[in-house]
Amino acid sequence: MHRMVDIVSSEELKKIDHITAKYKGKHGSLIPALKESQDVCGYLPRQVQRRIAEGLNLSPSQVYGVVSFYAFFTTVPRGKHIVRVCLGTACYVKGAKEILDNLQRELHVEVGGVTRDRQYSLESVRCLGACGLAPVMTVGHDTHGMLDPRRAIEIVRSYT
Repeated sequence: MHRMVDIVSSEELKKIDHITAKYKGKHGSLIPALKESQDVCGYLPRQVQRRIAEGLNLSPSQVYGVVSFYAFFTTVPRGKHIVRVCLGTACYVKGAKEILDNLQRELHVEVGGVTRDRQYSLESVRCLGACGLAPVMTVGHDTHGMLDPRRAIEIVRSYT
């Protein structure tokens, strides 16, 4: 898996400073500040967490505690499009593993990783609740079913 260095631009840091200034001193402001900051950077690396802590007069451990508690927040880069392939029983027996393997090969990314251009994150999940459409994957909020490996990559590439 290609590992990216936590690089946050000076422009992104300025936006984060603006966000923390807006919320400074307001009760219950950490979660909205984290959400808006994640929207700016795409994720919350330590550098950003420290900047938020400083801006809101909180300890870095308080910020990290919230970031690590809520599944919505991520400390690793995510792609513009999050691709989730279901590996639940119905999907697995209908070829989901082959779909996942093909996506890894074609996108040059491991499960849990992000493509070099940060267009796609690839994840596997246990169930998407659409067993009647097996095999299933989602791209963002869109669900795609009755897939085969070729069709799955065509669908993913249509999200560029």
